[in-house]
Amino acid sequence: MKKGIHPTYECANVSCACGMSYQTRTTVGDLKVDICSSCHPFFTGTQKIVDAEGRVERFNRKYGKTAKEKTKVKA
Repeated sequence: MKKGIHPTYECANVSCACGMSYQTRTTVGDLKVDICSSCHPFFTGTQKIVDAEGRVERFNRKYGKTAKEKTKVKA
């Protein structure tokens, strides 16, 4: 490796708006983020599917299996 062309790789603190913070290594320095894995709805399980026009129900009616078909597949 050539000397003098690589950035320094140092410890950095990452802090989220929810209050969680942890240490990692980066070339950028300290980071402040708006959302992290401890407060993101996808990772916490609080994500909701917003269906304003009935798209999910319409899809399930058109392509979804009925309860009878599910039991036939299992048997």
